[in-house]
Amino acid sequence: TRPVGPPAPTGRLAATLARITAFEASDPATVEARRAVLGLLSSAGERAFERTHLEPGHLTASAWVLPPGGGVVLLVHHAHLGRWLQPGGHVEPEDPDLLATALREVEEECGIRASVHPDPLLDLDVHRIPARPGEPAHLHFDVRFLLVAPSRAVRTGDGVRAVRWVPLAGLAGAGTDASVLRSAARIAARSAAV
Repeated sequence: TRPVGPPAPTGRLAATLARITAFEASDPATVEARRAVLGLLSSAGERAFERTHLEPGHLTASAWVLPPGGGVVLLVHHAHLGRWLQPGGHVEPEDPDLLATALREVEEECGIRASVHPDPLLDLDVHRIPARPGEPAHLHFDVRFLLVAPSRAVRTGDGVRAVRWVPLAGLAGAGTDASVLRSAARIAARSAAV
């Protein structure tokens, strides 16, 4: 007889599990985020991709975008959170994977058809989203990718108040948090490959 158990993951769940499992987390915060993302995928399965999965939360994808030549990154002023952040957002049912989510969000929010960096998975972060009417506080399990813009031309799009290029060296003074600075350090190490 064959052992009975849950079916093996397929599609974007299998691809995400493989990508996150292969990701080399090098600092304690990222090691913990990697453990949390893998735990969410294991416990929630495909529901982890749904924005309505609020206990404890759901996957999101964001992107750090470099222009040709690097040196700066793209930030958006998020309309709901009122903060400067990297572009990103929720997974849509038609997104085949989280990288596709990040690419779509960059195009929607900034008007950029970005390309994928040769080493695209940049960082993982788990952060709390405050409660708002009709939605309790929950966690975003954010998978962060590195993308490359064809130029510095941008437009302000869906869900953002403004878009701007910020020097990597200036992120610390831009009201950012530790996860942003961690991502910036990784970008600096990879930007020579653009």
